[in-house]
Amino acid sequence: MELDPQEMTPVINRIKRAQGQLAGVLRMLEEGRECEDVVTQLAAVSRALDRAGFAIVATGLQQCLAQDGGAAEMDVKKMEKLFLSLA
Repeated sequence: MELDPQEMTPVINRIKRAQGQLAGVLRMLEEGRECEDVVTQLAAVSRALDRAGFAIVATGLQQCLAQDGGAAEMDVKKMEKLFLSLA
């Protein structure tokens, strides 16, 4: 199943923000910033990527349910594996 690029725009934007945050974390490390500040920013990057991943999986699930055949044709094990990969 292919994801609709229009629906992925918010996810793409979130990943781009996370990319900028990650670049900031690298700068912080190179500058020798405080450990607590670096870890706080790294946690923010991680949360942003987690949310992007969940949004991708949720959109995929929604598309699967909306297609002809809906849940009957959905590969439940595959969707479960995708969700668990983000845990």
